[in-house]
Amino acid sequence: MPISLKSPFAAIALASAFMTLPVAAAPVFAQEQAEARPVSINDLFQLRQAGQVMITPAGSQTVFTVSVPRDIRTGESDGTPRSHLYVADTPGALRALVSGEDSVGGTALHPDGESVTYIARREGDERPALYRVPLAGGEPERLYHPETAMQGYVLSSDGAYLYFVGRDPDVPDMTALRERGFRANVYEENQQASWVWRVDLNDEARAAEPLDLDGHAGAIELSADGSRLAVALAPTPSVDDAMMEQRWVFVNTQNGDVVATVETPGKLGMGRFSPDGSQFAFLAGINRADATAGTIHVADTATGTYVQIAADAEQHIRDFAWNGDTIFALAHVRQSSAWVSYSPSGEELMREEHAGYVAHSISLDAAGDTVAFVADSPAHPRDVYVAAMGEIPARWADLNPWLADRTLADQRVVRWTARDGVEVEGVLITPQGEAPENGWPMITVVHGGPEAHDHNGWLTGYSRPGQIGAGEGFAIFYPNYRGSTGRGFGFIELDHLNPPGEEFEDIVDGVGHLADEGIIDAARVGITGGSYGGFASAWGATVASEHFAASVPFVALTDLVSFMGNTDIPVEMVDVHFIHYPWENWEWYFEHSPIMNAHGSTTPTLVMHGEADTRVAPSQGYILYRYLKIAGEAPVRLVTYPGEGHGLRNAAAQFDYAHRLMGWMRHYLQGPGGEIPSSDLDYDALLATD
Repeated sequence: MPISLKSPFAAIALASAFMTLPVAAAPVFAQEQAEARPVSINDLFQLRQAGQVMITPAGSQTVFTVSVPRDIRTGESDGTPRSHLYVADTPGALRALVSGEDSVGGTALHPDGESVTYIARREGDERPALYRVPLAGGEPERLYHPETAMQGYVLSSDGAYLYFVGRDPDVPDMTALRERGFRANVYEENQQASWVWRVDLNDEARAAEPLDLDGHAGAIELSADGSRLAVALAPTPSVDDAMMEQRWVFVNTQNGDVVATVETPGKLGMGRFSPDGSQFAFLAGINRADATAGTIHVADTATGTYVQIAADAEQHIRDFAWNGDTIFALAHVRQSSAWVSYSPSGEELMREEHAGYVAHSISLDAAGDTVAFVADSPAHPRDVYVAAMGEIPARWADLNPWLADRTLADQRVVRWTARDGVEVEGVLITPQGEAPENGWPMITVVHGGPEAHDHNGWLTGYSRPGQIGAGEGFAIFYPNYRGSTGRGFGFIELDHLNPPGEEFEDIVDGVGHLADEGIIDAARVGITGGSYGGFASAWGATVASEHFAASVPFVALTDLVSFMGNTDIPVEMVDVHFIHYPWENWEWYFEHSPIMNAHGSTTPTLVMHGEADTRVAPSQGYILYRYLKIAGEAPVRLVTYPGEGHGLRNAAAQFDYAHRLMGWMRHYLQGPGGEIPSSDLDYDALLATD
């Protein structure tokens, strides 16, 4: 199985029936114990989530990664979450393979079936190296120390050959010149391409030899017999090319020749060889305008010709694995998930809808009889489950036992009809009990993308109030407006040409529906979101100011003309969203920019942005702030985060953001409103608060 260390383009994350499933004993984690109370911001410091999951060929053990946040309350240094490695022999019987200060990436089962490989930088390493640790435990063995950073890798079935993706290590080191003050940056030129390298691990020299391929390498996959290597190649290292121009090529590993190229039209996702290597299944968009790689394609590895599977289905595929000569897939369908099996020609052989949980990744044993998967629910974040096919899954890891001491709010899927007749759905979290006479105040949380969706699972994080907000008396609304995933290309393309037109009206109509039902107070509704959700939040603060009493746009698009001039994905934005370039219709870009309606805004707006954001430049936040400030008709504040990009990664920044978001909403939706609240945060006091 290929390992990629690249994160997907993302935006800025069980019902009662599921609670009857077997629950594992708690793993040995140091957890806080407290009397029952709602989830708080400080609880995020102990919230652990499962990431990648792998079941051994015999199906007897499950290996998985766990994201562990930095707990700055205890004096731990600020930083990004660590990724630890665990193995479970039975439900609840967890053992740490890599923990503590170490952090792993690129985990994979070793071909021997008795160990796991990963990338980490340990003492004595000049850069992250490839390690192997036995599933029985013990000291990790360093398999290979590269001369360049490994971005992804795969081992041959006998463990003798390593293929990995990395840049040329012989590029001149500019450190000395930079220290002398020569720091000029030539924008978007001289970007280093990534190559595919081959290493004979049985050779004492272990020299890495590059494959002569034309382009920038991304993901790689190796056939079971080692004769074919699949490489996702883009023309250049640019982000736009990686998103829109990447294509799978099949390489003869004996001579390095390209055998065939799969000429798909747009976005590309993961891929897997069939057991005999004659076919290659992969995820891709069905056409150039498809915003997500969520449809299975099957290619002939000799010719590159391919077929699309269930291209019209109202779903998006998240993960899949070959099961003999069939394809076992995990589909996201609206707010839920399902198992689906297909023949390589596209016939649907089986579909099993999930009740009470949402699965996110899968792994099959060698016989295809048992599946391990990561799933979450309204009651808990992502945990590990294992099930024999057709049987009720068992929960093998309860990573957050402290949640038993928290009172959780109610959560459900809601549906409404938009003003033009389109059925729209979303997820609503409300405090326990009946709504007050005038309804709850509500925070509307708009997902980014827009090629994403909010599922009926765990929806609480630093920028997504979820259970935290509901614990403070807010209803929390997650609308899956048109353009969202989970409902097929037909629903995605409804946002083309007119963002944020009808898609934003879906949000407003959803708010109106909840007000009509007496659930929420229409006069006390706030809106927030990141990236494209920030775009919607800026739109809500300006064009639709009458609908929202508070807004918190995060890394938001605010001026589409300047956005197109400084984003790293202008082609992607045009091909799958805007459809035309600015010079083809300048007026359209002006009309769809929130700043054009800053004058007249009466919505108190807190603008927040990462200072190192290359997707949506920080200038977008400054522009919105300045226009609202000059208009002077409502309170406005701008908060930026040094070193943070398109989303916040470090614990202290996330902590700060969560408190500013909730403080703004409390003040304007529950409190006195009016004058802008103080910008000061008493960090020590807040860190000490439950």
